[in-house]
Amino acid sequence: MTKKIVLALGLAGIAAIGVGASFATGAQRQSASTCDVGVLLPDSKSSVRWETQDRRFLDQAFSKAGLTACITNAENSAQRQRTQADQAITNGAKVLLLVNLDSGSGAAIQASAKAKGVKVIDYDRLTLKGSAAYYVSFNNTSVGKLQGQGLVKCLKANGQYSKDPTVAELNGAPTDNNATLFANGYNSVLNPLYKNGTFKKGPNQSVPQWDNQKALTIFEQMLQQTGNKIQGVLAANDGLGNAAISALKARKLSKIPVTGQDATAQGVQNILAGDQCMTVYKAINKEANAAAALAVSLVKGNNAVGVNGTTNDGKRNVPSVLLTPVAITKSNYTILFKDGFLKRSEVCKGSFAKFCN
Repeated sequence: MTKKIVLALGLAGIAAIGVGASFATGAQRQSASTCDVGVLLPDSKSSVRWETQDRRFLDQAFSKAGLTACITNAENSAQRQRTQADQAITNGAKVLLLVNLDSGSGAAIQASAKAKGVKVIDYDRLTLKGSAAYYVSFNNTSVGKLQGQGLVKCLKANGQYSKDPTVAELNGAPTDNNATLFANGYNSVLNPLYKNGTFKKGPNQSVPQWDNQKALTIFEQMLQQTGNKIQGVLAANDGLGNAAISALKARKLSKIPVTGQDATAQGVQNILAGDQCMTVYKAINKEANAAAALAVSLVKGNNAVGVNGTTNDGKRNVPSVLLTPVAITKSNYTILFKDGFLKRSEVCKGSFAKFCN
């Protein structure tokens, strides 16, 4: 064997080890290809939270518990997520934490896992008519109510509430059950105001795959459709909210109340600059810790921990761990720093530094 061949084989071996190590995370790496829990994240485009928040908090929680977690991201491919689920099970995962891309593909992953004796926890998103053993999330109808209430407060604050304002709605992905729950929440606040004539219901559209670029195009069309006469925007998350803000700026229109969700650094910056009305803080560290604790109890064969309710998935009530969201405005955004959710340096930089307390 020549030296060149030996070198090539050596480099190939190093590359293979690198790939395996990137798949398994946590302090207890039994080997590069084994894991106790598989974590299936959906993408990195719809929200930065999956990679910047959920991944690190879940990794930390499983490491602390002495378990190995295989954390993967499907990057919006249902087929890739199915493959990642199968690989995690092959590598020994006894529990899967699943953030589905849609209920159909999620249910298929759950059925396959159940047939192999692997329990699935729906993480953040509920799989409709699936077979998840448990569900861990925030009360997502409450998230939507906070958004609706926030928009009403901001329209009162800027004097538009009594002027028959037109409100546009940028809803989340139609394939995401959370988007439906958010809409149920904010429409429970807004529909009575539409009905009694306090507000005018403007354009209302869902954004496929929570795609921010598609949201920008959709909102530009909304402005065109209404002759720029939109006084408030119920945007289902910070990314969609920023798309609306970008469209308003491109047309050099005045600032109007725009909602959000996820308490991203960009969303908070928009709030501080007066471009966004509010966001919703879902303490992802608490959600990740609750999901990890539940998964650990299942891996170890103990009683499920943290269950405090049930959620109907369309055919049955799924035992659930439900947490409480918090509305964030200029008056309380610093709790994000105190909780370690965001760093001050991530928000208070560049042109936004002057807005920070």
